[in-house]
Amino acid sequence: MQIEVLADAAAVARRAAEVIVAEARAAVTARGRFVLAVSGGRTPWLMLRALADQDVPWAGVHVVQVDERVAPAGHADRNLARLYESLVEHAPLRPGQVHAMPVELPDLAEAAARYAATLRELAGTPPVLDLVHLGLGADGHTASLVPGDPVLAVDAADVASTGPYQGRRRLTLTYPIIDRARRILWVVTDGEKAAMLARLLDGDRSIPAGRVRRERALVLADSAAAAGLQRVANA
Repeated sequence: MQIEVLADAAAVARRAAEVIVAEARAAVTARGRFVLAVSGGRTPWLMLRALADQDVPWAGVHVVQVDERVAPAGHADRNLARLYESLVEHAPLRPGQVHAMPVELPDLAEAAARYAATLRELAGTPPVLDLVHLGLGADGHTASLVPGDPVLAVDAADVASTGPYQGRRRLTLTYPIIDRARRILWVVTDGEKAAMLARLLDGDRSIPAGRVRRERALVLADSAAAAGLQRVANA
């Protein structure tokens, strides 16, 4: 696992966009397609807005979701709404290149199975995503893999539903498909993440984020989130 520390969230977002552009170009050259999985969060929307202005081989790009809240279409709680605002409205992506988790379905098990099938169509069997973007919660969660949820134990499915978390159930990618990714890009900002960032880098498997495969992973953190690293180094 590599880490780069940048000045602030805006700098992290710009650097993350640069990494995605490089990975997209390499993937399209090698395989004709780039499958990008995006998480929610504040800094990712800055990242995607920066990405929209870059010279990307857009015709070969497919965007999928790492996780999504169970909420009606267009609801402000949906990651998809912000994904459209930040990226799709500013980049030359056709509707068929953005693949939304079908959280409007009443049966979440069916919704998870359908999305897993979509991922197989895009990225093979088993699906290998080109880049998975992940965030880090102050409680150590990533994607919607949250502490204490049974979803943490799912090892035979690539997409699963969770119990309620912060008022919503969710669909999420699971560890198996995240760990198969060709590249994992962590974007971590804000001082409230400092303690968990230190634990992530230490490989602490007692937090959900710490169980994600470390090879081929790059962490981009701002100075506030990385403050705990300096404290640990000085201890």
